[in-house]
Amino acid sequence: MSRAGRAACLIAAALLVAAADPAAAKVYLTQEEALELAFPKPARIERQTAFLSPPQLERARELAGSGVRIESALVIYYIGRRDQTELGAAYFDSHLVRTLPETIMVVVDPAGRIERIEVLSFSEPEEYLPRPAWIDQFDRRALAPELSLKGAIHGLTGATLSARAITEAARRILALHQVVREPQTQGAGG
Repeated sequence: MSRAGRAACLIAAALLVAAADPAAAKVYLTQEEALELAFPKPARIERQTAFLSPPQLERARELAGSGVRIESALVIYYIGRRDQTELGAAYFDSHLVRTLPETIMVVVDPAGRIERIEVLSFSEPEEYLPRPAWIDQFDRRALAPELSLKGAIHGLTGATLSARAITEAARRILALHQVVREPQTQGAGG
């Protein structure tokens, strides 16, 4: 199953779990609400789709680092613009934390650094949900070796899997962003 298909299934599963047992899952923001937070009006939001070539997919995997999964060559993201100025790019990432899904939005600024991370839905028990102060440590971080739980990102006592899931998602998004936004060499299949 493609990454987009898997993401759609995870989002649907999170919403079904929330509907079936509101105490077990929580939806904090819709995609539309999250995009409005990332790019407030009067910004325009443009949906973009990229199809990575096999070499691009391999490059994204290398950039993300070992242990960070990138399965799909399909990348959907949203560019925020005000007038002719690009404000950044927003990516949505759905992944399993332990056994249940979480969906986050990662906003990348024009310089390729994380501007913000928002949790849209979290299906694990709420005590494992990282607090905003923990998530804030990703702000202004670029894709670098220190963007890891063994580097500059502090772990979460009692919520190691939540910390790992968000950290891996941040690395995955920054790697995909870098590859998607790299100029393609004409005549090289890109």
